[in-house]
Amino acid sequence: MNSRKRSKQGRIIIFSRYPVPGGVKTRLIPAIGRAGAADLHRRLTEKTLATALSFSADHGAEVEVNYEGGSEPQIRRWLGPNITCVRQHSGDLGQRMRIAMEKAFQQGARRAVMVGTDIPDLKPEHFKQAFEVLEEQDLVLGPSTDGGYWLIGSSRPVDIFKNINWGTETVIEETIATADQQRLEFKLLEPLTDIDAPEDLKKWRPDMVERRPYISVIIPALNEAANIVRTIGAAETEEAEIIVVDGGSADQTATLAAQAGARVIESPKGRALQQNRGARCAGSSILLFLHADTILPGDYLNLVFEMMMDRRIVLGAFSFKTDLNSRLMKGIEFLTNFRARKLNLPYGDQALFLKKSTFEEIGGFPETPIAEDYYLVRRLTRRGRLGIVPAAAVTSARRWQSRGLIYTAVINQIMMLGFIVRIPPDKLAVMHRFLHKKNNRKAAMLS
Repeated sequence: MNSRKRSKQGRIIIFSRYPVPGGVKTRLIPAIGRAGAADLHRRLTEKTLATALSFSADHGAEVEVNYEGGSEPQIRRWLGPNITCVRQHSGDLGQRMRIAMEKAFQQGARRAVMVGTDIPDLKPEHFKQAFEVLEEQDLVLGPSTDGGYWLIGSSRPVDIFKNINWGTETVIEETIATADQQRLEFKLLEPLTDIDAPEDLKKWRPDMVERRPYISVIIPALNEAANIVRTIGAAETEEAEIIVVDGGSADQTATLAAQAGARVIESPKGRALQQNRGARCAGSSILLFLHADTILPGDYLNLVFEMMMDRRIVLGAFSFKTDLNSRLMKGIEFLTNFRARKLNLPYGDQALFLKKSTFEEIGGFPETPIAEDYYLVRRLTRRGRLGIVPAAAVTSARRWQSRGLIYTAVINQIMMLGFIVRIPPDKLAVMHRFLHKKNNRKAAMLS
């Protein structure tokens, strides 16, 4: 928690949970999926916080987020480093709310108001009304249409949270009865609807009830019949759509991909062109570009979601690993991951992912004859941070083995130097083809 000076006037306490797919808004999962529900919770929390901060800027009340789940660094990466964040106390909901309110008064607040994060119609005016009520009343309640309340506030410490059947339709009735028993003066604000169940979502945003993928896995492919089914299988999840963009394969790549459940799109050959075409067809908000010979980790969707929770990240990638278990390759993997983390230069076969809106803003992959991934990364690192997931996407070492591990590593570094000194991509492509043809001739002579 930061040490900024506490307000002596009022405090807004936001009760929230760190979003994890499958861990929040669980009643919405059948309608919009695990990641969709978690993403909705994320957006509603951000909206609630923005509304509270807007009121605070004009009226001087402080804002505090009481959270559960996640860690303080995770919360700060998500909501920002200057937000006061406090982990919720242990106990049932009533105990946690009571302690949060008591601490507000102990720390000097004259009035305290608490809200959840699932009220999309919450406005700064509602906070204004609540604090005005508390100038004259002991208690203010904002009833929700499901029988609970979306806001509770008091002008002094009160023990209003005992013997309440939380999560039922009688919460507001029981709270009012307790207030009457304690002879507390209170006032009700207007009823609002919280988003807990699919029917609530349908009334608020009918367009969101139709289930959509959270992530689009875009696989450019050319003659990858030997790998495509396994790659698709590892990426398959209810939360993802898999798009294979075939560049004119002469083998069964397209047929096998369709049989494996992927959406297959035809395209002229060229990895940048193929990936851009796949992105245009994507129906999700997150794009992941996957090489046809690379296997994603089993929990990749949660890993992507967690990385994208960091508001500073504009591009993510997985750690680099191949399916070749040799000491030399392990050394190459180490150096590649060092380069990715320290120099912000991951390979394309590390499965790059980013928001579709960001991808469209920069114009997609530059359609160069070589290293479209490098040029995309360089564009994006000017806009924000790059994040590397600790888990690895495992790529085939076939090209390394066919060309020679050391030779391939040297060629890659030559190409990287060429990018850095700004040799035009078409000239680098010619150089790349020449070096590999020379190596192929040498290998043929030795054999």
